[in-house]
Parts: sequence; C-alpha cells; structure tokens
Amino acid sequence: MGFSYHKSGMDCRRTCLHFAILLLLWNTTSAQIRYSIQEELKIGTTVGNIAKDLGIDRGTLADRNLRIVTGAKQDLFQVNGRDGALFLNQRIDREELCGKSTPCHVNLKAVIENPLEMHHVTVEIVDVNDHSPSFPSKESRLEISESAMPGARFQLEGARDPDVGVNGLRFYKLNQNEHFRLEIEDLNENTKIPFLILQKGFDRETAPSHSLQLTALDGGTPHRSDILNITVIVLDVNDNAPVCKKQKYTVIIRENAPIGTFVVKVNASDLDAGANGEVTYAFGNKFSSHASELFDLDSESGEIKVKGLIDFEENQVYEINIQASDRGSVPLSTHCNVFVKVEDVNDNKPEIDVTSLSSRIREDAPVGTVVALMGVTDLDSGVNGQVVCTLAEDLPFDLKPSSEGNFYSLVTKSPLDRESVSQYDITVTAKNLGNPSLSSTKTIRVEISDINDNSPVFSENPYTLYLVENNAPGASMFSMSASDADEGENAQVSYSLGHVSAGHSVASFLNINPENGIIYALRSFDFETVKTFQFNVVAKDSGTPSLSSNVTVKVFILDQNDNAPVILSPVSANGSAEGVEEIPRNVNAGHSVAKVRAFDADIGYNAWLSFSLQHATDASLFGLERYTGQIRTLRSFTETDEAEHKLVIVVKDNGNVSLSATATVIIKAVEPKEAFAASDTESAVQSEEENNVTFYLIITLSSVSALFLLSIIGLIAMQCSKPPDYSPKYSRDPNYADTSGNGTLCHSIQYRSGDKRYMLVGPRMSIGSAIVPGSNANTLMVPDHRRGTSGEPKAPNADWRYSASLRAGMQSSVHMEESSVMQGAQGVLVQNWPTVSSAAGDAEGGEVSPPVGAGMNSNSWHYRYGPGPGYPPQALKPGEVPEAFIIPGSPAIISIRQDQGGPDDKSDFITFGKKEEAKKKKKKKKGKEKKEKGKDGEEE
Repeated sequence: MGFSYHKSGMDCRRTCLHFAILLLLWNTTSAQIRYSIQEELKIGTTVGNIAKDLGIDRGTLADRNLRIVTGAKQDLFQVNGRDGALFLNQRIDREELCGKSTPCHVNLKAVIENPLEMHHVTVEIVDVNDHSPSFPSKESRLEISESAMPGARFQLEGARDPDVGVNGLRFYKLNQNEHFRLEIEDLNENTKIPFLILQKGFDRETAPSHSLQLTALDGGTPHRSDILNITVIVLDVNDNAPVCKKQKYTVIIRENAPIGTFVVKVNASDLDAGANGEVTYAFGNKFSSHASELFDLDSESGEIKVKGLIDFEENQVYEINIQASDRGSVPLSTHCNVFVKVEDVNDNKPEIDVTSLSSRIREDAPVGTVVALMGVTDLDSGVNGQVVCTLAEDLPFDLKPSSEGNFYSLVTKSPLDRESVSQYDITVTAKNLGNPSLSSTKTIRVEISDINDNSPVFSENPYTLYLVENNAPGASMFSMSASDADEGENAQVSYSLGHVSAGHSVASFLNINPENGIIYALRSFDFETVKTFQFNVVAKDSGTPSLSSNVTVKVFILDQNDNAPVILSPVSANGSAEGVEEIPRNVNAGHSVAKVRAFDADIGYNAWLSFSLQHATDASLFGLERYTGQIRTLRSFTETDEAEHKLVIVVKDNGNVSLSATATVIIKAVEPKEAFAASDTESAVQSEEENNVTFYLIITLSSVSALFLLSIIGLIAMQCSKPPDYSPKYSRDPNYADTSGNGTLCHSIQYRSGDKRYMLVGPRMSIGSAIVPGSNANTLMVPDHRRGTSGEPKAPNADWRYSASLRAGMQSSVHMEESSVMQGAQGVLVQNWPTVSSAAGDAEGGEVSPPVGAGMNSNSWHYRYGPGPGYPPQALKPGEVPEAFIIPGSPAIISIRQDQGGPDDKSDFITFGKKEEAKKKKKKKKGKEKKEKGKDGEEE
C-alpha cells in the first residue's frame, strides 16, 4: 500500500512494543496513533483506518462526526467520515515540509463527538531518493600556479542533496589523472567538502590546462549522481593561495539579536608577498545567499555582523561559506565555513486552539461535564515552549490536562444556577515557562440553559384587600402578580383560585383572570351579611414538571350607608311606627313624655342617628332631644291647649347621603284620675311579670353580695400576707389600662385617670379597685372619691336607665374581641356594630350596643367613650371624669355624678329591663292612693 507502521529497520521486539503502546492508548480518551508513509505518494492514497485502530464502531461514525484538525499545517490529510479511513489530500514533499530535519513528522488531531473525544495521530514522512546530488554549477575553473608543490590542497565547491539519510550525498569520485587525487572532509552528515590534492607539479609550457571530472553520488538504490567539470588553469606567478586559520568556525547567537551584533571574524593568511599576499573575503557560493541577507561580511577584516532578523523558529543553524582570495594578478582563493547556531529566546506567545465547544449547557449539568476541548502550542523550544493553562478561580469550571500536557478539556467543577448567572465568558490564560514568561488568552462564551427549578413568588404574602360593599358584579376588585426567576415557559405564570379557610369553594362569587391575576367579584357583597373572608390564589408556572405557590388574600368589606334607620319604638300592632302616649295635664315643664328608639344596621358615622321634629301640633309645647330621641314638655299645659297632639319625628343617619325614617307619636293629655286609672290597668297586666323580675333580681343581688363579701375577705387576707413593700400595679403607674377576661362574655378594661380607677367587664361591669371573682352580676363599686366623709358608699342614683332596645339586646351574647380605652373626656370611639340610640333620663349618656339579631361576625369593635349623644362636651377639671360613658360590648350605660355633699347627690347604679318603668308606674300608683286617702280623710 505504500506505507507501513514505522517498520523500516525495526525488529520484532520493537514492533510488539509499539503494538502494546497502541493498545494502551486506545483505552483513553486521548489515544495516539502512529502511521508511516513515503513522500510523493498519489493523492487519495489511504494512510490507515482511524476508526479501526481506535476500536470505534463504524456504524456510529456518521453520527459522531469524525474529523481531522491539522492546526497550522496545510490540509495534507483528510478522513472519510463513513468508514474512518485516513487518506492523502495533497502531494507531500518531505524536503519542502521538513528540510534536513529528521525524522519528519506531521501531527494531526482526530476529533469525535457524542461523546466528545480527541486522539493524536502522528504520520511520519519517510524520505525517498527523489533528488540527485547537484553542484552549484556544472563547470568549475581552478587556477593553480605552476609553482604549486605536490601536496597542495585545493578546495572545491561541494554538491548538495536535499534527501536525508542513505538517500543523501555519500561520496565523490574523481576521474583518473596523474596530477591530482581526491580527498573528502566530512563537516557533518549531509555536508562533504571535496579537496584536490596535488600529486605532481605542473609545467605550464607543456600543459597550460587540465580537465578533470568530479562525480557526486548518493546512497540510494539505485544511486543518483551529478558531474562537475573542472578546468585547471596553470598560472605562472602567484603560486600560494590564502589559507584559513580555521577551516570550520562555530558560533552561537541569540535569536532576535540587534542589527550590528558581532558574530565572528574569519582569518585567512597568504604566504605570498605584496598584492599576492593581501587577502579579501566574500561569500563563497549561492548556498550562502540566504545568509547574506541576514549577515554582513567585511571584505577587508573578515568580520561577520548581524544585519537582519534572526528567527530560531525559522532556522536553527546557518551555514556560511567564506571565500578568502589574494590580490595577485591571478587571485588565489580558499574557502572557510562558518556555522552559526541560533539560541532560542522566549519570543512567541502560546496559541490556544479550541477544537470542540458546547456553547450551551443545562443548569442541572452534572459536575465534570465536558464543555470544550482545546490544544495549546508554543513555537519556542525547551522551557520556553512549555505551557500551563489556567482559569479564574471564581468560575464553576476547571481545566483538565491530557497526558501529553498540550491538550486540555474544560469541565464543570460545581453546580450551575442560571438564575444567578445566565452565561459565562470564560477566559483561558495560557502561560509559558520562559523568563520572562509570555501569555495569551482565549475567551469562551458558555450559555446556561434554563430548567424549571423556581416556583412563582408573590409580591406580597398575605394580600390584604379592602372592598366597599355594594360593589358592581363583574367589576375588577383586585390585581395580584407573581414572578418566576426562570425564563421562557418555565417563567409563564397562570393564576387560579383556591379555597376559603373553611374549605369551601369561592368560584361561586369570585373569578380570576388566569393570565394577569385580576380578581373579579361575581356578585355584590353586603357588609351586614359578610364582613370579612379569605381565600387562596395559586400561581403555577408552565414548566415540566410544573411548580406552584399559593398566597392568602384577606378581604375586608367596608361599610356604605345603604341601610335606613329602623324605628324600634314606638311600633303599633300592625307594624307601623306609630304610638300613643297619655300624660296628665298637670305635668311640669321638662316632663319625659316618650322616647323614640331606632337603630341603623350600618356602622360608624353611617349609623350615628339624630332625631328631629318634622311636625308638631303645637311646637311650643313639646321638644325633642336631637341625639337621644327623648320627647319632653317645654311648658305646662294650659286650659287652651288641645287634649291630643301629633308629633312626626324624623330619624336620620350621618352618612354622606343621609337616610331617614319617620315615627309618629300621638300624645293625649288626660286628667290625673284618668291617667292613674290607665296606669293601674296597665300595672295590673304587668304585675305578675314584674314580680318575677323582682324575684330573679333579688336572687341575683343576694348571690353577688355573698360573692362580694367572700372576695373582700380574700383580698384582706391577701393584703395581710403581702410584704410591706408590695404595691399594686396601678400604684406604680398612675395612668394605665389593663384588660382581662374569663369565658366568652367576661372581658374587662381597667382604666385609671388621676386618682380614679374603673373596671369595665364584658357585658358586666364593676367600678373600683378590684373585680369580685366569680361575679356574674353587673356590679358598681364606688371609688374613694365617690365616698362620703364617713367613707361609706353613697346611695344609688335612680337616674341609671336601661332602654328597651338594650333589653332586647340582652338576649344576644356579645363576644368582645377588641378592647380599647381613650383617655380624655372628649374621646369618641365608634364600634363596628349597628348603633341603637334611645331616649333615657337626663343622666343617660347615649347608648351603643348591638341590636337584636345583629350578626356576630365582626372581628373588630370601635367604642364610643364620652358624653352621650345630645350632650355638649364637658369641660372637666383635673381628676374629674365624664358624666356618662359607654361600656364596650355591654348593654349598660354608666353615668357618674360628682355632685358631692348635696342632698340630691346619689351614687350611680345599674337597673335592668323594664324595672325603671315599673318603678314609675308604682310611684304613680302610690301617689294616686295617697291622694285618694287624703280625699277620704277630708270627707270624713
């Protein structure tokens, strides 16, 4: 086939050794194959089969993309991607490729993908005897003085053969003659200089010239040769030629030596005198023509200096032939040879050649994944050509060198995260070991492809939404957004509704746009029905597998003024807001005639009711309190006043768009006897109910009194057992508020202002320094400043009242979840419950409590604390308390009097239900009986 596995001159042992090495190299990802071929083979000649030698299945070659990378060399070889055969792509001339260098190798790289592999292929180019030795010229003229003595040496120009080894120049032959014999001097393996040795002197007169034939032969089979025709001219005068002091000069010079650098001085002498003994120097033959471009020769002194760029990578040795001639009329000459060896310096940067690159890898690629393969070369030699490649330390990549050291694989050394870094510009630095060191860089861009490893993230968690009731169905109520750190489909987020906290579906009244997260209300919300609810929204990306996250949305419904006031009293039998009240004609001005009671299902200002008199038969006779709805007489009746009066009362709330309701009260003025008769009739109907209430009240008060006494005894015992330095909490902090609770209905507020302390308890209340443990009654404990000079509590004030609406509210259990106390007499706290405003006595300060049937879903209360509706703000002195305040969550209204010392000063007390009305009726009945007895006595 024209090639062999480097078998020329090898014995069996060497062949086996190479075969074993080849087997070892096949098992690595960087194996090395050696082939040997002769030069001048035909294009297309097969060198070897790479796939077969590497043990690669030929059936996979088409998919694995087998190719040859030649680097800086020409494309001398190609590989068949189907069967793996390596063949010649160009004609190879070993002399042109390698010159005199031996052996001549061509290094190739075989790259295979899927998986990525790289193997080294070395092809040795074996020389063939395709060149004959050749002389610089076919004719040579040699002038020799007739006075030349036998033994004189005459150097001839030697022949040159580009071939190497046995195919190069081997010997010369001189034709048979009587005057000369041939002598050969070996300067090196490929340089042989012929000399003519004079054996017999000349006689110019007999033979002025002689013809010789010098044949140069190589060692090839068959031999190749060249003939030099030498003409010897016999001179008569100058019979001594110059003689070089040294036939061979060897000098070492560094490459890139500056111009003008001294190289060597050639010295030749001539035994003749005068002009025949003066020696001049010149470059000898055409083989020194390239040297003459780089070096300068002084013809007089024989000094050689640098005049061009000396490059070690271009040529490591320069051979210069110097001809020394005298100045005789017929000059005589000789030749000297100068060998200039170039010493390498580190003047070449390493070169990085990326042979294969995966420019995009997944972020979940395992550690050790090969990203790229690259080769590194440096044209310098020795240490200057040894290269080390490095990467930046902060990169998740590493370089793995091959066994030869001039090939590297770029691999991952730690996990990748595209969300942190989406692409890497990896700079590979190649640095040689010269002094000073030279380096070069190569930047490789690697993009990280995304995987779905991030769940959507909401901008808030949880979301809080405040929505005004009576919203339009189908309108947008809220927009939420979630972001995903991934990209593409992995970052496309869709939204869906979850469930409320109780697990019920919200799809019946809510809808969400799956693309933009806008939430729509499918129906209108009513604050009075639902005050708050919550649901979940799920954000899901489009990755495979999909990831999701959810967020809780808390919705609070805000109240609107969409409920008109409802009249509770008066109410007629047919349900209309009408009522009839009878009063004696002899009442004085300020007499309480009736009270209009109403409530509003809204909250806050929307439920703040005010009363106004729309129509009155006689506006000068009756007056209406604006905030309590209390109807009172403005003056006493006169004889001219009518007996029946009709009052139309308008109840309005305080919303932006006020809503109202009307009530009609017919007042009949009767004579005192008729009034008492009507009162007796009504009292008889209700006497049994009042007796029952009184019975239960007595039992309750007895229980409370017993518990109170037990609590006092316990407190006294506790005080006696405490150390002397003990002081209660309120003694350390003059202004504080404490909350406590027991059970679902026992929530308390302890409030201290100045030297007064109040304890507000759930729907039950006590005022004082302590709460009676276990007490379930509404208890008022009078603080120190309310006591008389003797220290005993004052008598209860009969002005404490309890409206009918609040009696109805007693049927509902109120769980107070929020307590607050505002200091200052003018503080106003508004509860989140429908407000009942009713008229009471003068001492009653306004009421706030949930009506009958009010929902218990509210999570927040706002309490009103201060003077009741209809009463102007009180200017209080330091240490005083307001006359009236509201107990949050309680159907009780507390009024505190501070008129101390007067005969009418009474301690405050709490009454229940209709007891106050029953007391009034009893008083009227007793008064009537006294009058009747008085009349009877007079009659008697």
